[in-house]
Amino acid sequence: MSNLRSNIAAWLGRKYFSRIQRNGLDLSKMSFLPESTLMPLRREGVDPVPALAKRRAKEPISKLALPFGMNGWLVTGHAEAKAVLGKATAFSTDFTNIAGNAGISPQQNPGGLGFSDPPVHTRLRRLLTPEFTMRRLNRLTPRIHALVEERLDAMAAAEGPVDLVQEYAFPIPSLVICELLGVPYEDREEFQRLSTARFDLFGGAGAPFGVISDSLSYLRDIVKKQRENPGDGLLGMIVREHGDAIDDEELTGLADGVLTGGLETTASMIALGTLVLLQHPEHLATLRDDDAAIDGFVEELLRYLTVVQVAFPRFAKEDMEIAGTKISRGDFVLCSLSGANRDEALGPDMERFDPHREGPSHLAFGHGIHRCVGAELARMELRAALPALVRRFPGMRLAVAPEDLTFRKLSIVYGVDALPLLLK
Repeated sequence: MSNLRSNIAAWLGRKYFSRIQRNGLDLSKMSFLPESTLMPLRREGVDPVPALAKRRAKEPISKLALPFGMNGWLVTGHAEAKAVLGKATAFSTDFTNIAGNAGISPQQNPGGLGFSDPPVHTRLRRLLTPEFTMRRLNRLTPRIHALVEERLDAMAAAEGPVDLVQEYAFPIPSLVICELLGVPYEDREEFQRLSTARFDLFGGAGAPFGVISDSLSYLRDIVKKQRENPGDGLLGMIVREHGDAIDDEELTGLADGVLTGGLETTASMIALGTLVLLQHPEHLATLRDDDAAIDGFVEELLRYLTVVQVAFPRFAKEDMEIAGTKISRGDFVLCSLSGANRDEALGPDMERFDPHREGPSHLAFGHGIHRCVGAELARMELRAALPALVRRFPGMRLAVAPEDLTFRKLSIVYGVDALPLLLK
């Protein structure tokens, strides 16, 4: 799914902290960011907080309350978000926008597609896209189904409650990504730790950038080995087909984007998708019994959950007007994907899960040149994992009260910490 790896609140927090430290203020007495700025990252269960819908209804493009006079905008309307995300030449996502403003070392640049503009982005995406065509991805289909069955067998053999997050939701995309990249599966726990930490604000303002450095260091070693002896995975294919047309740092950035964009996001979709199905037993029964219902379920879950809550931060490269709102050159623009996908302009009752819904396409994978290159792989995994789960364990149920579940707080990729289930 989406290659979103930066944590914009971490950037804002770093800038905020650096300024108040220069002024000699007591950090322990300062709030991190205004609550209205953090609101797009907050939820109540699987739903965005009601304040997001109220803000969208009043102003689909509204001012962000940023510290120290920084000029920012929050986009919550579907049409408005699509317009911003589609303006490839009017906005920049280049890492230098963040590094230059926050004093972040260039060495902490995660690289890849998300933090680059054309023509660099165009060249890199052209190298990566062929590896995500359905023709190439179809080779993974038997392996995906085999991995799903292996995890189902392991859960069936377990005694007592099973944590779906650790036993099913994470292992499946982790194994698929390792298979895709051609890296050792035994490193999956470290992959999961690095991926989770970089999306969570509770580690501190600069923590995600430190985690990015750790994962890049590991992936550089993998790239070096693939350069010397190309394997059959994505990295080896790119090395064999393009050679020196892509250097090691660029290849490391692409690998990092595939890893973090495809692990945390798909794992959250499997876990939260299961929770939604448990909340709607009538829909669970349909998915269990009707193969034709699978595609509709997956698309509606992608829209309804929108686990990647905000898009890459955009910086305006020119003065412009979108939906009557004047945006100035240098302004920071944040698109709320979870807000846009619940916009009532798309149809009635968009706050409700309805797998039979028909209408405009969702923005769960983004839009424009930064739309998630791994969207079809994510769909493949969800179409395999969710129906197989409900068919193997049709009587599964929560092992704890719903109110006892804990969800990730202030994380760009939303998720549930654990999902204990009774399967028998």
